[in-house]
Amino acid sequence: MSNNRESLFSAKNRKLLLTPLSKENPITIQVLGICSALAVTVKLQPAFVMAVSVMAVLAVGNVLISALRKTIAPRIRIIVQLVVIASLVILVDQVLKAFVYDISKQLSVFVGLIITNCIIMGRFEAFAMSNKPWPAFLDGIGNAAGYGLILIIVAFFRELFGSGTLWGYKVIPQGFYEFGYKDNGLMILPPMALIVVGIIIWVQRSKDKELIEDK
Repeated sequence: MSNNRESLFSAKNRKLLLTPLSKENPITIQVLGICSALAVTVKLQPAFVMAVSVMAVLAVGNVLISALRKTIAPRIRIIVQLVVIASLVILVDQVLKAFVYDISKQLSVFVGLIITNCIIMGRFEAFAMSNKPWPAFLDGIGNAAGYGLILIIVAFFRELFGSGTLWGYKVIPQGFYEFGYKDNGLMILPPMALIVVGIIIWVQRSKDKELIEDK
C-alpha cells in the first residue's frame, strides 16, 4: 500500500504538479492563455471560477485523451481532442448556470472560449497523447493551477486598485476616500491586465537566473 502511494506521488509526479506553478507556468513562461487573463480578471470571483473551470476541463480531458490515446488514429486526433474539450466545456457551462448563474453571466462567452484555450490543446498534444492517465491527470491539475494562480494574482490587484474591493467586499476604508483617495479606473481596462502580467513575468525572471539564461 505504501509503495503504491509513493509511486502515485513520486518525485516525478510531484514535479508535474509543482513546476507549472513557477518554472513552467503556462502564462508567464509559455505565454499561453493570455486572452482569458485579459478578459476575466477585472474581479477576483469570476477569475477564480474560470480557473476552476479550466482545471476541471483540463484534468478530465487529459485523462480521457490519455485513456484513448492508443485507439485514436493520428489523422483524426485533433478532431477527437476538440470533441472532448467541447463536451466538457458544455458540461462545465451548464453546471455554472445551474449553481452560480450570476458569475456565469459575468463570464459570458469566455466559458465557451475555453474550447480555444491553447493550454488545453497543448497539454493534450504534448503530454496526454504519450502518457498514462494518472500522470496526465496530475499534469492537467498542475498546468491549470499554474494558469489559475496568475489569473487570481492579476484579478486581486485589478479589483483592489480598480474597484477598492476584494471578492465583491469593500476593503479600502471609507476614510481614505474622504481624504481624496480614488479608485484607479485604468486598472479595470484590459491593457492593465497585460501590464500586470508583464510585471509578474519580469519579477519571476529577475528572481530566477535560469529563466533568463534559457531565453
